[in-house]
Amino acid sequence: MKKYILYLLVACTVSLVACNKTEETKDLWAAVIVPASPISESTPLTGPVKGTMLAGKTYTVVGDIFVNTGDTLIIQPGVTVNFTGTAGVPVGVGVKGTLLSLGTKENPIMLTYSGVTKTDQLGSNPDLDPALKGKWTGIIGATTCPLIVIKWTHIEFGGAAISSAMKSFTGSSSPYSVYFANPDGSFILEDSWIYGSVDDPFRINGGKIHVMRNTFEKCGYTGGEAMNSKAGTIGDFAYNLCIGIATNGPKVSNINVAVGKPGSNVRIFNNTMINCGYRRSAAGRGGSINFEEGAGGMAYNNLIVNCKFGLRVVGTPIADTANLKYGYNFYYADSISVASQFIPSLSVSTAISKPMETDIPKPSTYLPSGWAIGAVYTAPASVVGANNPLFINAPVPLPAGLMLRDIAVVGNYNFALKPNSPCIGAGFIGFSPRADVIQDLRLGATEITPPGKDIGCYQSNGRGNQH
Repeated sequence: MKKYILYLLVACTVSLVACNKTEETKDLWAAVIVPASPISESTPLTGPVKGTMLAGKTYTVVGDIFVNTGDTLIIQPGVTVNFTGTAGVPVGVGVKGTLLSLGTKENPIMLTYSGVTKTDQLGSNPDLDPALKGKWTGIIGATTCPLIVIKWTHIEFGGAAISSAMKSFTGSSSPYSVYFANPDGSFILEDSWIYGSVDDPFRINGGKIHVMRNTFEKCGYTGGEAMNSKAGTIGDFAYNLCIGIATNGPKVSNINVAVGKPGSNVRIFNNTMINCGYRRSAAGRGGSINFEEGAGGMAYNNLIVNCKFGLRVVGTPIADTANLKYGYNFYYADSISVASQFIPSLSVSTAISKPMETDIPKPSTYLPSGWAIGAVYTAPASVVGANNPLFINAPVPLPAGLMLRDIAVVGNYNFALKPNSPCIGAGFIGFSPRADVIQDLRLGATEITPPGKDIGCYQSNGRGNQH
């Protein structure tokens, strides 16, 4: 009997230990993380906000919302935010604190204006296009905003005029879909989409940036760059697809840099730019890549197709040419007029871009004998239609009956490269990203993708743009 009781005690002890171990394991590996300050979707939003917009919920914003200094607004995967306003008055989000829009590939976030039908038919009139009207304001960062992170997020129909309340809160009157202006802060935009805007879809006035693997469509009505960076902006712009932008893809300037801050320097590599520059109202501007007024950086491995101008190094006010490197960029044109601006001229575009024999086609194959930097030239007919990049499915050559400005969205096109594309293996990888921001799944870059061996934003190894 004593022996039986002893066995029973041992069994109970083992059972208790096993239960404790199970509970310890459960606590360690299956802990439930409660979102910080969940925000209810049942009440329309206006005024100060902080906390977490919960995954899969739909929120309605009826007045400007504000993230105060020291506060954080987190937007979880699958959230839709409709910036509807009240009585037709545009609204947006002003940020003095931190904004984290953390979508995923499977569950992207949508920041939009509800009830608008996209007008993406080929040849549609831009004067009537709601994408270029500005239905809501956008994300407006104040100079005190330390961090904005936007991942796997759709931003549509932004760029409406800023309200007096938004101007008072942020100190900005800039009507951009995304605006960041802290020279000591960090801005991350990756794997996202910006569709439509009145002017620049996003403008950066200083700070560290990481802009990778995004898609910019139909941005800017009569002017606007995919990225307009100024005032000491440093970082990387890579693996982005820019199509139908009013002026340029990325532009870098050092105007208005704060005393003691570094000069603007952005590495622009492995981007694809399609049909940009054709809604720009001013002459001599727009097309692909722009370095001006004291700005330096790099521009390698960019695929520039039917854009109004090639890479533009501005001579007045002059770019930081001592700290500017470029080459291995691929150009394609469907007309002599476009091919004659692969290297923009000084008289037409105040440009002093140098010909680079690493470019495709080699400038020596189309520049006339005795050509000087900045001089006007007429490209030979042999350049037109040559070096087709061989996209999987794209309007190249330009379909009959269409103008270049008519194609401004991705739609059903696929700008990835066919296996026999001349862009595959033609890139230059002898440099590194600046990598000015941290890598972090929430508070920084998910991946700082290094230069790719294939020219353009899509890579045959599956890296680069994921859209």
